[in-house]
Amino acid sequence: MMGRGGWGNGDEAGMIANRTIICVASDWSSGPTSKHHVMRLLSRHNRIIWVSYRASRRPGLNLSDARSAASVIWRAFRGERRLSPAMVEVTPLGVPGPVTGVIGRVHQRAVLWQIRRALRRCHASGAQPVQLWTFAPDVSFLAGQFGEERVVYYCVDEFAHFEGFDPDAIQIGERRLLERADVVITSSEALFQSKAPLHVNVHLVRHGVDVDHFAQALAPHAHKPALVERLTGPVVGFFGLLHHWVDVDLIAAVARRLPQLHFVLIGQAHTNITALKSCSNVHLAGHRPYAELPAYCAAFEAAILPFKCNAFTPFINPIKLREYLAAGLPVVSTPMPEAERYAPDVVTAEGADAFAEACLGAIGRSSHAERLRRSRTMAGETWEARVETLSRMVMSDGRDAGRHGGNGRAYHDVCGGERGVVGRLHDTQARREPLLTGA
Repeated sequence: MMGRGGWGNGDEAGMIANRTIICVASDWSSGPTSKHHVMRLLSRHNRIIWVSYRASRRPGLNLSDARSAASVIWRAFRGERRLSPAMVEVTPLGVPGPVTGVIGRVHQRAVLWQIRRALRRCHASGAQPVQLWTFAPDVSFLAGQFGEERVVYYCVDEFAHFEGFDPDAIQIGERRLLERADVVITSSEALFQSKAPLHVNVHLVRHGVDVDHFAQALAPHAHKPALVERLTGPVVGFFGLLHHWVDVDLIAAVARRLPQLHFVLIGQAHTNITALKSCSNVHLAGHRPYAELPAYCAAFEAAILPFKCNAFTPFINPIKLREYLAAGLPVVSTPMPEAERYAPDVVTAEGADAFAEACLGAIGRSSHAERLRRSRTMAGETWEARVETLSRMVMSDGRDAGRHGGNGRAYHDVCGGERGVVGRLHDTQARREPLLTGA
Protein backbone atom coordinates (compact mmCIF):
# COMPACT_ATOMS: atom_id res chain seq x y z
CA MET A 1 0.00 0.00 0.00
CA MET A 2 1.39 3.36 -0.97
CA GLY A 3 1.14 6.06 1.59
CA ARG A 4 0.29 9.11 -0.53
CA GLY A 5 -3.25 9.73 0.64
CA GLY A 6 -4.24 6.10 0.09
CA TRP A 7 -4.02 6.34 -3.66
CA GLY A 8 -2.40 2.92 -4.08
CA ASN A 9 -3.84 -0.50 -3.35
CA GLY A 10 -2.61 -3.91 -2.37
CA ASP A 11 -2.77 -5.69 -5.72
CA GLU A 12 -1.49 -2.97 -8.04
CA ALA A 13 0.42 -0.78 -5.63
CA GLY A 14 1.32 1.81 -8.22
CA MET A 15 -2.17 2.59 -9.51
CA ILE A 16 -4.56 5.34 -8.49
CA ALA A 17 -7.44 4.04 -6.36
CA ASN A 18 -10.61 5.23 -4.62
CA ARG A 19 -11.32 8.12 -6.98
CA THR A 20 -14.12 9.16 -9.30
CA ILE A 21 -12.49 9.85 -12.67
CA ILE A 22 -14.34 11.90 -15.27
CA CYS A 23 -12.80 10.91 -18.61
CA VAL A 24 -13.59 13.20 -21.56
CA ALA A 25 -12.82 11.24 -24.71
CA SER A 26 -14.12 10.04 -28.06
CA ASP A 27 -17.00 7.59 -28.30
CA TRP A 28 -16.65 4.49 -26.18
CA SER A 29 -17.73 2.48 -29.23
CA SER A 30 -14.68 3.67 -31.19
CA GLY A 31 -12.28 1.50 -29.20
CA PRO A 32 -10.11 -0.04 -28.23
CA THR A 33 -7.79 2.96 -28.09
CA SER A 34 -5.24 4.07 -25.50
CA LYS A 35 -7.99 5.73 -23.48
CA HIS A 36 -9.98 2.49 -23.35
CA HIS A 37 -7.01 0.50 -22.11
CA VAL A 38 -6.06 3.10 -19.49
CA MET A 39 -9.58 3.57 -18.14
CA ARG A 40 -10.36 -0.14 -18.06
CA LEU A 41 -7.34 -0.65 -15.81
CA LEU A 42 -8.17 2.34 -13.63
CA SER A 43 -11.75 1.09 -13.28
CA ARG A 44 -10.49 -1.84 -11.22
CA HIS A 45 -10.15 0.48 -8.23
CA ASN A 46 -11.96 3.68 -9.27
CA ARG A 47 -15.34 4.82 -10.54
CA ILE A 48 -15.14 6.03 -14.16
CA ILE A 49 -17.56 8.45 -15.82
CA TRP A 50 -16.72 8.17 -19.54
CA VAL A 51 -17.88 11.30 -21.40
CA SER A 52 -18.25 10.58 -25.13
CA TYR A 53 -17.53 14.08 -26.40
CA ARG A 54 -18.02 14.82 -30.08
CA ALA A 55 -18.22 18.62 -30.13
CA SER A 56 -14.59 19.35 -31.03
CA ARG A 57 -15.17 18.51 -34.70
CA ARG A 58 -17.58 20.27 -37.02
CA PRO A 59 -19.56 17.63 -38.95
CA GLY A 60 -19.65 17.66 -42.73
CA LEU A 61 -22.57 17.34 -45.10
CA ASN A 62 -22.29 13.61 -45.68
CA LEU A 63 -24.12 10.43 -44.74
CA SER A 64 -21.49 9.25 -42.28
CA ASP A 65 -21.60 12.44 -40.22
CA ALA A 66 -25.40 12.52 -40.40
CA ARG A 67 -25.55 9.03 -38.93
CA SER A 68 -23.03 10.02 -36.26
CA ALA A 69 -25.08 13.08 -35.31
CA ALA A 70 -28.24 10.97 -35.07
CA SER A 71 -26.40 8.51 -32.85
CA VAL A 72 -25.23 11.30 -30.51
CA ILE A 73 -28.77 12.67 -30.20
CA TRP A 74 -30.21 9.21 -29.50
CA ARG A 75 -27.58 8.40 -26.88
CA ALA A 76 -27.94 11.79 -25.21
CA PHE A 77 -31.66 11.26 -24.71
CA ARG A 78 -31.11 7.65 -23.69
CA GLY A 79 -29.02 8.82 -20.75
CA GLU A 80 -26.18 7.07 -18.99
CA ARG A 81 -25.12 3.60 -20.11
CA ARG A 82 -23.37 1.21 -17.76
CA LEU A 83 -20.26 -0.26 -19.39
CA SER A 84 -19.12 -2.31 -16.39
CA PRO A 85 -19.79 -2.32 -12.65
CA ALA A 86 -17.40 0.64 -12.23
CA MET A 87 -17.83 2.44 -15.58
CA VAL A 88 -20.67 4.56 -16.95
CA GLU A 89 -20.84 6.33 -20.32
CA VAL A 90 -22.60 9.64 -20.81
CA THR A 91 -23.00 11.30 -24.22
CA PRO A 92 -23.70 15.02 -23.71
CA LEU A 93 -25.72 16.88 -26.29
CA GLY A 94 -23.97 20.05 -27.41
CA VAL A 95 -23.21 22.26 -30.38
CA PRO A 96 -20.63 20.61 -32.68
CA GLY A 97 -17.64 22.53 -33.92
CA PRO A 98 -16.04 25.69 -32.54
CA VAL A 99 -18.70 28.03 -31.13
CA THR A 100 -18.29 31.36 -29.35
CA GLY A 101 -20.40 34.05 -27.71
CA VAL A 102 -23.85 33.22 -26.38
CA ILE A 103 -24.02 29.92 -28.29
CA GLY A 104 -20.66 28.90 -26.85
CA ARG A 105 -21.79 29.60 -23.30
CA VAL A 106 -25.03 27.70 -23.84
CA HIS A 107 -23.05 24.73 -25.18
CA GLN A 108 -20.68 24.75 -22.21
CA ARG A 109 -23.44 24.98 -19.61
CA ALA A 110 -25.42 22.23 -21.32
CA VAL A 111 -22.44 19.86 -21.38
CA LEU A 112 -21.57 20.66 -17.77
CA TRP A 113 -25.16 20.09 -16.60
CA GLN A 114 -25.31 16.68 -18.31
CA ILE A 115 -22.02 15.53 -16.74
CA ARG A 116 -23.13 16.71 -13.29
CA ARG A 117 -26.41 14.86 -13.73
CA ALA A 118 -24.50 11.68 -14.55
CA LEU A 119 -22.41 12.14 -11.40
CA ARG A 120 -25.53 12.51 -9.28
CA ARG A 121 -27.23 9.51 -10.84
CA CYS A 122 -24.15 7.40 -10.25
CA HIS A 123 -24.06 8.54 -6.63
CA ALA A 124 -20.55 9.86 -7.28
CA SER A 125 -21.03 13.41 -5.99
CA GLY A 126 -18.80 13.94 -3.00
CA ALA A 127 -18.32 10.24 -2.28
CA GLN A 128 -14.70 10.15 -3.45
CA PRO A 129 -12.08 12.65 -4.60
CA VAL A 130 -12.69 13.57 -8.24
CA GLN A 131 -10.15 13.76 -11.06
CA LEU A 132 -10.82 15.19 -14.52
CA TRP A 133 -8.93 13.45 -17.32
CA THR A 134 -9.45 14.82 -20.81
CA PHE A 135 -8.25 13.49 -24.14
CA ALA A 136 -10.10 16.35 -25.88
CA PRO A 137 -8.02 19.52 -26.30
CA ASP A 138 -10.77 22.13 -26.07
CA VAL A 139 -12.72 21.55 -22.85
CA SER A 140 -11.00 24.00 -20.48
CA PHE A 141 -14.46 25.16 -19.41
CA LEU A 142 -14.84 21.90 -17.44
CA ALA A 143 -11.75 22.51 -15.28
CA GLY A 144 -12.64 23.49 -11.72
CA GLN A 145 -16.33 22.60 -12.09
CA PHE A 146 -16.28 19.39 -10.06
CA GLY A 147 -14.01 20.30 -7.15
CA GLU A 148 -11.46 17.98 -8.73
CA GLU A 149 -8.10 17.28 -7.10
CA ARG A 150 -6.36 16.89 -10.48
CA VAL A 151 -6.94 18.04 -14.04
CA VAL A 152 -5.09 15.77 -16.47
CA TYR A 153 -4.68 16.59 -20.16
CA TYR A 154 -3.76 13.36 -21.94
CA CYS A 155 -2.57 14.45 -25.39
CA VAL A 156 -2.43 11.60 -27.93
CA ASP A 157 -2.71 13.57 -31.19
CA GLU A 158 -2.05 16.98 -32.70
CA PHE A 159 -5.72 17.68 -33.34
CA ALA A 160 -5.08 20.87 -35.28
CA HIS A 161 -4.01 18.63 -38.19
CA PHE A 162 -7.20 16.52 -38.17
CA GLU A 163 -9.77 16.80 -40.95
CA GLY A 164 -12.92 18.55 -39.77
CA PHE A 165 -11.18 20.40 -36.93
CA ASP A 166 -10.70 24.16 -36.98
CA PRO A 167 -6.91 24.56 -36.45
CA ASP A 168 -7.09 28.03 -34.90
CA ALA A 169 -9.96 27.12 -32.57
CA ILE A 170 -8.24 23.92 -31.47
CA GLN A 171 -4.96 25.71 -30.73
CA ILE A 172 -6.73 28.43 -28.72
CA GLY A 173 -8.78 25.86 -26.82
CA GLU A 174 -5.73 23.74 -26.10
CA ARG A 175 -3.74 26.74 -24.80
CA ARG A 176 -6.57 27.47 -22.36
CA LEU A 177 -6.64 23.85 -21.25
CA LEU A 178 -2.87 23.81 -20.75
CA GLU A 179 -3.20 26.87 -18.50
CA ARG A 180 -5.65 24.98 -16.27
CA ALA A 181 -4.24 21.45 -16.27
CA ASP A 182 -2.22 20.10 -13.34
CA VAL A 183 -0.36 17.54 -15.43
CA VAL A 184 0.02 16.92 -19.16
CA ILE A 185 0.68 13.46 -20.56
CA THR A 186 1.91 13.05 -24.15
CA SER A 187 2.19 9.81 -26.11
CA SER A 188 4.99 10.65 -28.57
CA GLU A 189 8.30 12.51 -28.56
CA ALA A 190 6.99 15.11 -31.01
CA LEU A 191 3.91 15.79 -28.88
CA PHE A 192 6.11 16.17 -25.82
CA GLN A 193 8.36 18.66 -27.59
CA SER A 194 5.26 20.56 -28.74
CA LYS A 195 3.63 20.87 -25.29
CA ALA A 196 6.62 21.06 -22.94
CA PRO A 197 7.39 24.76 -23.55
CA LEU A 198 3.75 25.56 -22.69
CA HIS A 199 3.36 23.91 -19.29
CA VAL A 200 5.28 23.28 -16.10
CA ASN A 201 4.52 19.58 -15.73
CA VAL A 202 4.63 17.65 -19.03
CA HIS A 203 5.47 13.94 -19.35
CA LEU A 204 6.03 11.48 -22.15
CA VAL A 205 4.39 8.08 -21.68
CA ARG A 206 4.28 6.03 -24.84
CA HIS A 207 1.39 3.66 -25.46
CA GLY A 208 1.39 0.22 -23.93
CA VAL A 209 0.27 -3.13 -25.30
CA ASP A 210 -1.71 -6.14 -24.13
CA VAL A 211 1.19 -8.54 -24.58
CA ASP A 212 -0.64 -11.66 -23.39
CA HIS A 213 -3.52 -11.03 -25.77
CA PHE A 214 -1.43 -10.60 -28.91
CA ALA A 215 1.09 -13.29 -27.98
CA GLN A 216 -1.73 -15.77 -28.57
CA ALA A 217 -0.75 -15.44 -32.22
CA LEU A 218 2.35 -17.48 -31.40
CA ALA A 219 0.48 -20.49 -30.02
CA PRO A 220 1.18 -23.76 -31.89
CA HIS A 221 -1.49 -24.54 -34.46
CA ALA A 222 -3.28 -21.25 -33.87
CA HIS A 223 -6.66 -21.18 -35.58
CA LYS A 224 -6.72 -19.13 -38.79
CA PRO A 225 -9.86 -17.18 -39.69
CA ALA A 226 -11.74 -18.40 -42.75
CA LEU A 227 -10.85 -15.29 -44.76
CA VAL A 228 -7.13 -16.01 -44.66
CA GLU A 229 -7.36 -19.80 -44.52
CA ARG A 230 -8.40 -19.89 -48.17
CA LEU A 231 -5.56 -17.66 -49.39
CA THR A 232 -2.51 -19.22 -51.03
CA GLY A 233 0.75 -17.35 -50.65
CA PRO A 234 2.17 -15.00 -48.03
CA VAL A 235 -0.24 -12.64 -46.26
CA VAL A 236 0.62 -9.09 -45.22
CA GLY A 237 -1.81 -7.57 -42.73
CA PHE A 238 -3.13 -4.30 -41.39
CA PHE A 239 -5.71 -3.57 -38.71
CA GLY A 240 -7.13 -0.25 -37.60
CA LEU A 241 -9.36 2.46 -39.04
CA LEU A 242 -8.92 3.17 -42.74
CA HIS A 243 -9.09 6.92 -42.23
CA HIS A 244 -7.71 10.00 -43.97
CA TRP A 245 -4.27 9.46 -42.41
CA VAL A 246 -3.87 6.03 -44.09
CA ASP A 247 -2.22 6.14 -47.51
CA VAL A 248 -4.72 4.11 -49.51
CA ASP A 249 -3.00 4.89 -52.82
CA LEU A 250 0.30 3.57 -51.46
CA ILE A 251 -1.32 0.27 -50.42
CA ALA A 252 -2.86 -0.13 -53.86
CA ALA A 253 0.43 0.67 -55.62
CA VAL A 254 2.35 -1.84 -53.48
CA ALA A 255 -0.29 -4.52 -54.01
CA ARG A 256 -0.01 -4.09 -57.78
CA ARG A 257 3.77 -4.47 -57.57
CA LEU A 258 3.48 -7.65 -55.48
CA PRO A 259 0.73 -9.79 -57.03
CA GLN A 260 2.18 -12.88 -55.32
CA LEU A 261 1.28 -11.45 -51.89
CA HIS A 262 -2.11 -11.00 -50.29
CA PHE A 263 -2.94 -7.86 -48.31
CA VAL A 264 -5.63 -8.31 -45.67
CA LEU A 265 -6.96 -5.01 -44.27
CA ILE A 266 -9.06 -5.18 -41.10
CA GLY A 267 -11.08 -2.17 -39.99
CA GLN A 268 -13.88 0.15 -40.93
CA ALA A 269 -13.33 2.52 -43.86
CA HIS A 270 -13.86 6.23 -43.20
CA THR A 271 -12.14 7.40 -46.37
CA ASN A 272 -12.32 6.70 -50.09
CA ILE A 273 -11.00 3.16 -50.72
CA THR A 274 -11.93 2.87 -54.40
CA ALA A 275 -8.27 2.33 -55.35
CA LEU A 276 -8.13 -0.80 -53.19
CA LYS A 277 -11.23 -2.43 -54.67
CA SER A 278 -9.56 -2.79 -58.05
CA CYS A 279 -6.71 -4.93 -56.59
CA SER A 280 -7.53 -8.63 -56.62
CA ASN A 281 -4.92 -9.36 -53.94
CA VAL A 282 -6.31 -6.80 -51.47
CA HIS A 283 -8.94 -8.24 -49.13
CA LEU A 284 -11.10 -5.86 -47.12
CA ALA A 285 -12.19 -7.68 -43.98
CA GLY A 286 -14.13 -4.81 -42.41
CA HIS A 287 -14.45 -4.53 -38.65
CA ARG A 288 -13.38 -7.53 -36.61
CA PRO A 289 -13.66 -7.87 -32.83
CA TYR A 290 -10.54 -7.13 -30.81
CA ALA A 291 -10.63 -10.71 -29.50
CA GLU A 292 -10.10 -12.04 -33.04
CA LEU A 293 -7.02 -9.97 -33.92
CA PRO A 294 -4.44 -12.47 -32.59
CA ALA A 295 -5.89 -15.16 -34.87
CA TYR A 296 -5.42 -12.88 -37.87
CA CYS A 297 -1.90 -12.00 -36.74
CA ALA A 298 -1.10 -15.72 -36.62
CA ALA A 299 -1.91 -15.88 -40.33
CA PHE A 300 0.10 -12.79 -41.25
CA GLU A 301 3.77 -13.00 -42.19
CA ALA A 302 4.27 -9.26 -41.87
CA ALA A 303 2.26 -6.17 -40.95
CA ILE A 304 2.19 -2.65 -42.34
CA LEU A 305 1.78 0.93 -41.09
CA PRO A 306 1.06 2.82 -44.33
CA PHE A 307 0.50 6.32 -42.95
CA LYS A 308 0.63 9.40 -45.13
CA CYS A 309 3.75 11.51 -44.80
CA ASN A 310 2.60 15.02 -43.88
CA ALA A 311 2.53 17.50 -40.99
CA PHE A 312 0.45 15.03 -38.96
CA THR A 313 2.94 12.14 -39.24
CA PRO A 314 5.67 13.10 -36.70
CA PHE A 315 3.11 13.18 -33.87
CA ILE A 316 1.72 9.69 -34.52
CA ASN A 317 2.41 6.81 -32.17
CA PRO A 318 0.11 4.02 -33.39
CA ILE A 319 -1.07 1.51 -30.79
CA LYS A 320 -1.02 -1.17 -33.47
CA LEU A 321 2.78 -0.81 -33.76
CA ARG A 322 3.34 -2.57 -30.42
CA GLU A 323 0.44 -4.92 -31.02
CA TYR A 324 2.06 -6.14 -34.23
CA LEU A 325 5.36 -6.63 -32.40
CA ALA A 326 3.71 -8.41 -29.45
CA ALA A 327 2.25 -10.83 -32.01
CA GLY A 328 5.80 -11.36 -33.28
CA LEU A 329 5.30 -9.74 -36.66
CA PRO A 330 7.96 -7.86 -38.63
CA VAL A 331 6.62 -4.43 -39.53
CA VAL A 332 6.99 -2.19 -42.57
CA SER A 333 6.09 1.46 -41.97
CA THR A 334 6.21 4.73 -43.78
CA PRO A 335 8.75 7.02 -42.08
CA MET A 336 7.66 8.18 -38.62
CA PRO A 337 9.87 8.80 -35.58
CA GLU A 338 8.02 6.49 -33.20
CA ALA A 339 8.28 3.55 -35.61
CA GLU A 340 11.97 4.12 -36.27
CA ARG A 341 12.73 3.51 -32.58
CA TYR A 342 11.99 -0.19 -33.09
CA ALA A 343 14.43 -0.90 -35.90
CA PRO A 344 15.39 -3.46 -37.14
CA ASP A 345 12.07 -5.15 -36.26
CA VAL A 346 10.37 -2.20 -37.93
CA VAL A 347 11.68 -1.15 -41.35
CA THR A 348 10.64 2.25 -42.71
CA ALA A 349 10.27 2.92 -46.41
CA GLU A 350 8.94 5.81 -48.46
CA GLY A 351 7.40 5.38 -51.90
CA ALA A 352 5.75 2.36 -53.48
CA ASP A 353 8.92 0.71 -54.81
CA ALA A 354 10.80 0.92 -51.51
CA PHE A 355 7.75 -0.12 -49.51
CA ALA A 356 7.18 -3.16 -51.73
CA GLU A 357 10.81 -4.20 -51.40
CA ALA A 358 10.59 -3.83 -47.61
CA CYS A 359 7.49 -6.04 -47.52
CA LEU A 360 9.35 -8.81 -49.36
CA GLY A 361 12.25 -8.48 -46.94
CA ALA A 362 9.93 -8.61 -43.91
CA ILE A 363 8.41 -11.90 -45.04
CA GLY A 364 11.90 -13.37 -44.95
CA ARG A 365 12.17 -12.44 -41.25
CA SER A 366 9.06 -14.28 -40.10
CA SER A 367 10.42 -17.54 -38.68
CA HIS A 368 8.83 -18.78 -35.46
CA ALA A 369 12.03 -18.14 -33.52
CA GLU A 370 12.18 -14.56 -34.79
CA ARG A 371 8.54 -14.03 -33.90
CA LEU A 372 9.06 -15.31 -30.37
CA ARG A 373 12.05 -13.02 -29.87
CA ARG A 374 10.14 -10.03 -31.23
CA SER A 375 7.16 -10.66 -28.97
CA ARG A 376 9.35 -10.91 -25.88
CA THR A 377 10.78 -7.44 -26.50
CA MET A 378 7.34 -6.06 -25.61
CA ALA A 379 7.25 -7.69 -22.16
CA GLY A 380 8.13 -4.44 -20.39
CA GLU A 381 5.65 -2.30 -22.35
CA THR A 382 2.36 -3.55 -20.92
CA TRP A 383 -0.60 -1.28 -20.24
CA GLU A 384 -0.33 -2.19 -16.55
CA ALA A 385 3.20 -0.79 -16.43
CA ARG A 386 2.11 2.34 -18.29
CA VAL A 387 -0.83 2.99 -15.96
CA GLU A 388 1.38 2.61 -12.90
CA THR A 389 3.71 5.20 -14.42
CA LEU A 390 0.77 7.49 -15.21
CA SER A 391 -0.50 7.15 -11.65
CA ARG A 392 2.80 8.24 -10.17
CA MET A 393 2.91 11.28 -12.44
CA VAL A 394 -0.69 12.30 -11.79
CA MET A 395 -0.44 11.92 -8.02
CA SER A 396 3.00 13.51 -7.62
CA ASP A 397 3.38 17.06 -6.32
CA GLY A 398 5.07 18.31 -9.51
CA ARG A 399 1.88 20.28 -10.22
CA ASP A 400 2.78 22.67 -7.37
CA ALA A 401 6.13 23.73 -8.88
CA GLY A 402 4.66 26.84 -10.47
CA ARG A 403 3.22 28.11 -7.19
CA HIS A 404 6.54 28.64 -5.47
CA GLY A 405 8.45 30.77 -7.97
CA GLY A 406 11.73 29.80 -9.59
CA ASN A 407 12.12 28.11 -12.94
CA GLY A 408 9.29 25.90 -14.13
CA ARG A 409 10.32 22.46 -15.33
CA ALA A 410 8.62 19.83 -17.42
CA TYR A 411 9.86 16.31 -16.74
CA HIS A 412 10.30 14.11 -19.77
CA ASP A 413 9.64 10.63 -18.40
CA VAL A 414 10.04 7.77 -20.82
CA CYS A 415 9.24 4.29 -19.55
CA GLY A 416 12.74 2.88 -19.57
CA GLY A 417 14.56 5.70 -17.85
CA GLU A 418 15.30 8.61 -20.22
CA ARG A 419 14.69 11.97 -18.59
CA GLY A 420 15.13 15.55 -19.74
CA VAL A 421 14.14 18.99 -18.48
CA VAL A 422 12.44 21.71 -20.49
CA GLY A 423 9.48 24.01 -20.04
CA ARG A 424 8.50 27.29 -18.45
CA LEU A 425 6.77 28.61 -15.38
CA HIS A 426 2.99 28.76 -15.17
CA ASP A 427 0.77 30.33 -12.55
CA THR A 428 -1.28 27.30 -11.56
CA GLN A 429 -3.51 29.04 -9.02
CA ALA A 430 -5.98 29.97 -11.76
CA ARG A 431 -6.72 26.29 -12.33
CA ARG A 432 -8.83 26.18 -9.19
CA GLU A 433 -11.23 28.86 -10.39
CA PRO A 434 -14.17 27.70 -12.55
CA LEU A 435 -14.21 29.18 -16.03
CA LEU A 436 -17.10 29.47 -18.47
CA THR A 437 -16.33 31.46 -21.59
CA GLY A 438 -17.76 32.02 -25.00
CA ALA A 439 -14.99 30.09 -26.72
